[in-house]
Amino acid sequence: MVLVRASVTCLVLAGLLAGCGGRPKDVLLPIAVTAPVPGSSTVDMMVATTRQRSNVPGEMFTGERARAIDFANIVVSIPPASARKKGDVQWPKKLPGDPTKDFVTVSAQDMNLEQTKAWFNKRIKATPKRQALVFIHGFNNRFEDAVYRFAQIVQDSNSDVVPILFTWPSRGSVFAYGYDRESNNYSRDALELLLRAVASDPNVDEVSILAHSMGNWVTLEALRQMAIRDKRVAPKIKNVMLAAPDVDVDVFRRQMADIGTDGPAVTLFVSQDDRALQVSRRVWGNVQRLGQIDVSQEPFASEMQREKITVIDLTKLRTDDRLNHAKFAASPEVVQLIGARLAEGQTMTDSQTAFGDRLVAVTSGAAASVGAAAGLIITAPVAIIDPKTRETYDDQLRSLGSSISDNAASTGALLKPASGVAY
Repeated sequence: MVLVRASVTCLVLAGLLAGCGGRPKDVLLPIAVTAPVPGSSTVDMMVATTRQRSNVPGEMFTGERARAIDFANIVVSIPPASARKKGDVQWPKKLPGDPTKDFVTVSAQDMNLEQTKAWFNKRIKATPKRQALVFIHGFNNRFEDAVYRFAQIVQDSNSDVVPILFTWPSRGSVFAYGYDRESNNYSRDALELLLRAVASDPNVDEVSILAHSMGNWVTLEALRQMAIRDKRVAPKIKNVMLAAPDVDVDVFRRQMADIGTDGPAVTLFVSQDDRALQVSRRVWGNVQRLGQIDVSQEPFASEMQREKITVIDLTKLRTDDRLNHAKFAASPEVVQLIGARLAEGQTMTDSQTAFGDRLVAVTSGAAASVGAAAGLIITAPVAIIDPKTRETYDDQLRSLGSSISDNAASTGALLKPASGVAY
């Protein structure tokens, strides 16, 4: 009982702290830009979502579940390179944002299916290699979190692709881990339909997928369903990039067995110092999380070789992400590596980069209850959130760990049977 009360207390404090990210919400209300800011750029993306529409200006979509897939077109303005650090999202500190130093929204339009098809075909025909990049975010993401982070990835990777954001219903709260997890399952049919539609478009030559954290689960499930239903993954889906996947390795083995070795090229970004996945592993029965494996050790070395999976080990890479859970996006080098892969179709290894000891790449193959308390403990699939909030969560984890450890010892002493008493 003492432990439960301590955990609940920590949760309440965490909920309060998590709301202190130092930036306003509902940033998707377009601002009027009379003239482009010199040196700024824009990312024009298509959005497909299973979230409910919002009536709040600047929010667009909530964290609740819709009955059907919905679409939008959003254009994000990114400030000049001199005003920003690559790997970061420059969130406005107040509204409206300042396009000279902040990410701001310059257009946000709802689209029906026919409008979506028209937008997509116009864009894909104008893209040199007719490539589409589908991004699937992780746990604890508000709609705007996913939009701005994807814009940052597209910008910093310098990818000449048609960007498609698939965003599933996340309530954007550490209290909602269970809800978010079930929202993944809820959305896998919609993601499968989206991927099939994009890959079957005659104007498309190649589709790449980039998933983060919990978003890897819905991605792998959608591909698995496609392979079972169609006897294969659509051939135009060439690349699947799994970043810090919060996926049970045993479950991953079964998913890959259904997807098959003739499916897309899979690149796995791992980091043994991913502190979010360390805690996630403890919550999920101490089974290894896919995003934290050591590919130099068995059975993973042989398995990755057999499955022809390229593994990029980011353990030695240092970024501003103190939880080491979003290195793929926070590191300019890694984002540029992703961009190079998309642009040149090259295998993602360190042989053509200069990461030195900071990046170790290993290439295999061709070359509650889990409820609110677990949601906090897991800070786990820690969303793609701004660095200041990540620092706050880092402190919460450290504090919560000490508190639970102390209270567990106290609880053990309280429950120790008295002499002569049998339980």
